[in-house]
Amino acid sequence: MAPEEHDLRPYAPPEPGRVAVVGVCAAGKSTLVRLLRQAGYEARSCAQEHSYVGDMWRRLSRPQVLVYVDASLEVISQRRQPAYEPEYIAEQRRRLAHAREHCHIYVHTDDLAPVQVFERVVTALAALGIEPRGAERRDSA
Repeated sequence: MAPEEHDLRPYAPPEPGRVAVVGVCAAGKSTLVRLLRQAGYEARSCAQEHSYVGDMWRRLSRPQVLVYVDASLEVISQRRQPAYEPEYIAEQRRRLAHAREHCHIYVHTDDLAPVQVFERVVTALAALGIEPRGAERRDSA
C-alpha cells in the first residue's frame, strides 16, 4: 500500500485520558511513562522513532494527549554509551516529524531531572483536563 493510501484510512477515536509519549532515544520516554503510571495516568511509550509509519503513534496508541520529549545530541551521547551517530538521531527526528507537529505537550529534557519532566507534563495534562485515574490504575500498571 502506498503511503498516501495509508494516510487516507480513518483513525480510530482516541481513548479518553490516554497519554502517549514519543521522542528520540534517551530523551526520557520510559522514565516518564513509568512515573505517569505510578501517579495513576494511563500512559504508554510509542517507539515512533523506529517506525517508517509517521502516524503510528496515533494508530496504535490512540492517545487523547501526545507528549513529545526531546534531547540534544550532546545529552543523548552522555546518557547512552556507546554514543549514537548524529545521522541516526537525525533520522529519528525525521521519523518523529509527524508526532512533533501534532504533539500537545513538548518537553526538552536536557537540563531537567526526571521528576522535573514529570512535573511539567502533569501540570500540562491538568491544564488539558487530564487527571490520573486513581489508585486502582497505579497498582495494575
